[in-house]
Amino acid sequence: MDSPTWLSVLPPLIAIITALVTKQVFLSLFAGIWLGWCVLDGGNVVLGLRDALQALVDVYKSEGNTKTIMFSALMGSLIALTQRSGGVSGFILWVTEKGYVVSRRGAQLLATFLGLGIFLESNITCLVSGSISRPLFDKFQLSREKLAYICDSTSAPVCILIPMNGWGAFIVGILATQGVDRPIEALLTANLFNFYAFLAVAFVVFIVITGRDWGPMRKAEKRALETGKVLRDGAKPLVSAEVLALSTKQGVQPQARNMIVPLLTMLVAMPAGLYITGGGDILAGSGSTSVLWAVVLAITVAYVLYTVQRIFSLSEFMELVMNGIGGLMPVVLLMMMAFAIGAMSTELRTGEYLAGLSEGLLSPSLVPTILFVLTGFIAFSTGTSWGTFAIMLPIGIPMAEVIGAHLHLTIGAVLAGGIFGDHCSPISDTTIISSMAAGSDHIDHVNTQLPYALAMGGAATICFLVVGAII
Repeated sequence: MDSPTWLSVLPPLIAIITALVTKQVFLSLFAGIWLGWCVLDGGNVVLGLRDALQALVDVYKSEGNTKTIMFSALMGSLIALTQRSGGVSGFILWVTEKGYVVSRRGAQLLATFLGLGIFLESNITCLVSGSISRPLFDKFQLSREKLAYICDSTSAPVCILIPMNGWGAFIVGILATQGVDRPIEALLTANLFNFYAFLAVAFVVFIVITGRDWGPMRKAEKRALETGKVLRDGAKPLVSAEVLALSTKQGVQPQARNMIVPLLTMLVAMPAGLYITGGGDILAGSGSTSVLWAVVLAITVAYVLYTVQRIFSLSEFMELVMNGIGGLMPVVLLMMMAFAIGAMSTELRTGEYLAGLSEGLLSPSLVPTILFVLTGFIAFSTGTSWGTFAIMLPIGIPMAEVIGAHLHLTIGAVLAGGIFGDHCSPISDTTIISSMAAGSDHIDHVNTQLPYALAMGGAATICFLVVGAII
């Protein structure tokens, strides 16, 4: 392609819409990948199929992609181990007998506080919050869709608002290359205008405290409360039922530490990994490497802990590890396709085409609003907030300077739009991980979260319109 056209938007959009309508997410994503490569190959469907298959293989050329996929698969092992060792059962007994969590609202507040308190890495936030809260949600007959929503809405929005992590390092690096003075201070100031992130977090807290669900989420919660079905009939959770339904091994006394110790190990190992891979600078560390190290260390600690208690033999332990990995195969396939469609969007220059649409919209007061909406659409279409930041910040910053728009408001609008679009997109890795952590059907998670995300996106748009006109 000599220059990007409207065709560059078509494949990812068709994949997303088809997945939402048919609920056949794997088939829909592959169709989008195939269509994209057909466009790149000049309409040749045979060459398009060849290159689509090669694109799936090429996902593993990226170390970051491979490490993220390995990490996701190994999380299945950790889930299986904590289930079978009595850690999950022990944790439920501990928090309920001690009176820490005795109601549906309490279970939701626990998940929310975990999401708000863990801001080192968005995937870790989802996984720790989901792993700890899922058995409690099942006990109090709360839908898996609700847990996935809480995990998703307290991951990326919190990580970007408290940028002492890889998110902050990445954005500061882009700001510095664009010549922004005092980039760290600029990011912190811009975050004051990240209206979507603030609204998304505030809305979670509101929904949890008041219980005023609406739309598809209300139906899901009603189903869970009245029938005890935490998943709808026919749902296909990303974690297999065999892994999530593992009972405590016969003869083993349930103990909370068998779940808490491995998860705490993973949580502590994450910043340590960021520190090591960043050469002493936690903000410069590799998130994909750190999460992989963290989950491997957590599994190792689990082995030592369970061996000391004589819960499993080595063969039993390894069988659980392999069964857990097998139970996460849907996640591995979904992430592979998500990465492949993201790479295809880069080849099609989808972001470049969409960004060019804003060139004629030059009113200084409208620039932040336009950038928020456009950035959100790019993130939705590509499934990546980081990739969208890399495209839109170098466009938005010079635009603000030339036109005279407020710089920090403009940066905040781009950051907010990236989170908004990523939050809505079924091909976002954070959305996928949230579904996995909650044990939810992925499309059910997207369908129930989308009305809430769109409502907060609409409110954020109004905020950018009003503030843009004032300052």
